[in-house]
Amino acid sequence: MLKAAFCDDDIFVLNEINALFDQYCTGHDREIACTEFHSPLELLAEMEKGTHFDILFLDVIMPGQNGMNVAKEIRQYDNAVKIIFLTSSSEFAVESYTVGAFFYYVKPIEAEGFCKLMDAVISQCERERQGSLVLRCKNGITRIILEKLMYCEVIGRTLVFHMENGVKLESIGRLDDLSSELGGYGSFLRPHRSFLINMDYIQSISYKAIILDNLEKIPIPHGKCSEVKNLYLEYAFGRKQAFIL
Repeated sequence: MLKAAFCDDDIFVLNEINALFDQYCTGHDREIACTEFHSPLELLAEMEKGTHFDILFLDVIMPGQNGMNVAKEIRQYDNAVKIIFLTSSSEFAVESYTVGAFFYYVKPIEAEGFCKLMDAVISQCERERQGSLVLRCKNGITRIILEKLMYCEVIGRTLVFHMENGVKLESIGRLDDLSSELGGYGSFLRPHRSFLINMDYIQSISYKAIILDNLEKIPIPHGKCSEVKNLYLEYAFGRKQAFIL
């Protein structure tokens, strides 16, 4: 279920957004969890606890607070949330791009425009969910694109995600759980209890190891080579890749 949050110091605006939101969910037969915040301090405190929202409606001008600064702080530990600014002025429209805002909505809020905006942001969230994974890392929450994940290894209780650009991300978790979660994605193979690899990055398979495009070697346990090769060939043939055997 998607999670949305509204943050505005004006109770009348919050009531208006809640009414439009309920109307949208009812009319489109959608279930979206919603939380409202009367101040950015409440919002930041909740997000710093690790709460992740998919969509955030954020007022720009609030007493003692600037929504842009709040968004910059949020981006330090959450790169995934879709931020939609609400304001009565177009003054900060250009600046909104610096924090990766999804949309800059100039009040008044109209039902038709709100519905179109919700359609767009939900569509984007669902597309990303189909091919992405949200991680809670040491430096905050981030979303990774699975196509860019080369492999994941577990070291103790830490999952280390190796991305195609060389970036490494760490998150607490179990490889068993991650393997189950990505089972339906199709391109991931677990040749070893400590590794989960993206088969799109396999360069070759030897008797003892899988060689990835970056020349890293993933060990294959004794007696499991044939099984690994067959799983890879089944995947590759399904992708209609060319072979000379």
